[in-house]
Amino acid sequence: MDVKTAFLNGNLEENDYMDQPMGFSVEGKEHMVCKLKKSTYGLKQASRQWYLKFNDTIVSFGFKEKIVDRCIYLKVSGSKVIFFNSVC
Repeated sequence: MDVKTAFLNGNLEENDYMDQPMGFSVEGKEHMVCKLKKSTYGLKQASRQWYLKFNDTIVSFGFKEKIVDRCIYLKVSGSKVIFFNSVC
């Protein structure tokens, strides 16, 4: 699985703001900034927020995160073991 634009999917836990993009500003309101609702490229916390969202999703499917390597998930189903290795 390859998640395109993965870092754009993380939810933010704090208020972050950015300058208005070129061509977006409204006349007379150029001094205003945009409040981010989701992560964006360049945010220091973007990778962490993506990890938290990914982890919540994969755990909801019954996978268990391994303590020794947080990029490895296992799921036991009867006599079958499903191994999932994410790229962290």
